[in-house]
Amino acid sequence: MSETNPDPKISDIPEAVAEPKRRHSLQLVWLIPIVAAIVGGTLAVRSYLAQGPTITITFKTGEGLEAGKTKIKYKDVEVGMVKSIQIAKDLSHVIATAELVKAATSYLVDDTKFWVVRPRITGGTVTGLGTLMGGAYIGIDIGKAKNSRRAFQGLDTPPVVTTDVPGSRFQLHASDLGSLDLGAPVYFRRLQVGQVISYELDKGGEGVTFTVFVNAPYDQYVKSNTRFWNASGVDLTLNGSGLSVRTQSLLSILIGGIAFQTLSKGDDGLSPGPNAVYTLFANQDEAMKNRDSLREDYILVFHESVRGLEVGAPVDFRGLVIGEVTAINVEQDLLNHQVNMVVEIQTFPERLRSRAIGKLSREPSKPHDFLNLMIQQGLRAQLRTGSMLTGQLFIAIDFFPNAPKAKIDWSSKPPQFPTTPGSLVELQATIMQISDKLEKLPLNEVVNELRQTVQTLDATLKSADKAVQSFSVEIAPELRATLEEARKTLGEAKQTLAVESPLQQDLRETLREMARAAQSMRVFTDYLERHPESLLRGKTDAKGE
Repeated sequence: MSETNPDPKISDIPEAVAEPKRRHSLQLVWLIPIVAAIVGGTLAVRSYLAQGPTITITFKTGEGLEAGKTKIKYKDVEVGMVKSIQIAKDLSHVIATAELVKAATSYLVDDTKFWVVRPRITGGTVTGLGTLMGGAYIGIDIGKAKNSRRAFQGLDTPPVVTTDVPGSRFQLHASDLGSLDLGAPVYFRRLQVGQVISYELDKGGEGVTFTVFVNAPYDQYVKSNTRFWNASGVDLTLNGSGLSVRTQSLLSILIGGIAFQTLSKGDDGLSPGPNAVYTLFANQDEAMKNRDSLREDYILVFHESVRGLEVGAPVDFRGLVIGEVTAINVEQDLLNHQVNMVVEIQTFPERLRSRAIGKLSREPSKPHDFLNLMIQQGLRAQLRTGSMLTGQLFIAIDFFPNAPKAKIDWSSKPPQFPTTPGSLVELQATIMQISDKLEKLPLNEVVNELRQTVQTLDATLKSADKAVQSFSVEIAPELRATLEEARKTLGEAKQTLAVESPLQQDLRETLREMARAAQSMRVFTDYLERHPESLLRGKTDAKGE
């Protein structure tokens, strides 16, 4: 037994002390998931914040579109991707759902446009060739509206001009489409400065309205007094002025075009407002002849044929066009029992008055005094042929001093301008006068006298024939004998002058003797030149003795 107390006391037992409740400690194994969750949450938030808007684009067909591959580009920079393509419930179109980048949010406004970029040939230009290798994509043209939008209607064809191109748009109204199409060029002084960007039929079906875009800085030349005309193809005009051919360029011949020109006078020439409306004339002549603000209407009454005269034919004053024909009608004159041709014309008095008032001693006090004065001096209207090739007529205003007196009744509306017969009518009248005079001639008496003259001439010819026969019988034998004598004389002369005749031989011998004598004389003179002393001493021998 040990010495320890087998029966310890209660006091010897130590007192239990309560420990404080310990907190749960973070295990290291949970640290990694927590960090991953934080990182994932951060990325998710960042991805959510960086996520761009989702839009829907409606197209008539899904040609060229592919979910997850078809891109949306602005200026060839990718700004979105097509996520899905669905067919509409009514099967009339397809709906493409696309997601754009965050920065593209401001692009999505009411007038923003989307279209599928494919290879196209429009307006003489080829676009979208890059899609042959990289595939089709959706193009975007950012609008300028303020209201945002998420659902868009895709365009069937791309816009000819995007909104970021500087320039101005104008509306042109024409009676029909003609040969114009989208992308057709717009010319100013034969320089291409714009193009046609759209056209549509008017609500009433009475015409077509074009929208054209003129690039800056050429849009500054479009004023309130600018005239537009259709410059498509070749402008071949065959009228009273002859044949004229005009065109803007080879491109306008192939695909059409529009040209414009600003008048130098006639309007204020101020710059028009946005989308100003103009009239599109059929040709340049029609566009430019309507520039006069002051116009006066008259009627002309002719008693002759007006075949070859057409509406639009010029009214000419000594080469200056001062008006045009507006209508041609027929009038029955029951009092005089005849049919008159009534021609309505429209004149521009400023063209004529501005060139004549300065020559007057005093300016007319009334508006019609000037014209009344010229009519008193013989001013008349006359039909004339403008071209012998076409046979077309025009109205000529000129002075005819011998014309009957006339005046204008200004109380009638429109007043009647005095006329005079045309040159052809005058020629016909002259021919008729000549015919009348020929009918009055005593042709029967002239024929009888002519018959007597012919009979006398016949008798004279018979007498001449008898004289010729007498000549042959009496004078001809003697003349024949004289000719025989002359022939004999000529034969003798020929014998005398023949080469072998004695006369010729004697003549040749004489000529030889004269030649020998001349030779001797030449030898003698040569000797005298060498020995002049021989004239005194005589000829010496060879030894000098």
